[in-house]
Amino acid sequence: MAREKYQTLTEQMFYILLCLTREQCGVDIMERVREMTEGRVVIGPGTLYSLLESFQQEGFIRETKVEGRRRSYRITRRGRERLDQERQRLERQLEDYGRYGEEA
Repeated sequence: MAREKYQTLTEQMFYILLCLTREQCGVDIMERVREMTEGRVVIGPGTLYSLLESFQQEGFIRETKVEGRRRSYRITRRGRERLDQERQRLERQLEDYGRYGEEA
């Protein structure tokens, strides 16, 4: 059975969507992710702009402003739902670890 696209989000995907709960441009997203994760997650421009384009096509984000080459984005209701689903998935994993992680 084929896996549904975006069934799970990578860390980079997760943090991009999380950043876009407020309007931001690409450069701001890259810096904000670095700050949020204390440098643990770094997103390069190629990855960022590819994911932004994919997220727009999926309806997870929308472009809000264009100023020259600078484009700003914001998460949509659909994107917020996907982000919340990922949060719930991660919480279930932590719960499973809490129940079974000590067995090893």
